[in-house]
Amino acid sequence: MIKHIVLFKLKEEIGNTEKMEVMNQFKLAIEALPTIIPIIRKIEVGLNMNPAEKWDIALYSEFASMDDLKAYAIHPAHVEAAKLLASVKDERSCVDYEV
Repeated sequence: MIKHIVLFKLKEEIGNTEKMEVMNQFKLAIEALPTIIPIIRKIEVGLNMNPAEKWDIALYSEFASMDDLKAYAIHPAHVEAAKLLASVKDERSCVDYEV
């Protein structure tokens, strides 16, 4: 099994209201994907509650294989959900590991 963990930091210059709106839209879009992309074994999005920390969003997901993860990454529904962060994302960090 592959675990896929992604952290996102949003741009500082966007206001808190817009930041929360985008974060909630992203969470809803990503967590709806298993009904569209059945190769997703598990997926969740956490919104950081601690303003002292650097990262705003944590995405955790599980896939049977790296091939499934690669298929998820290019799936049109995932690409569309990712666009929600395109203009407000400052940084992204990712780790994929096998268990």
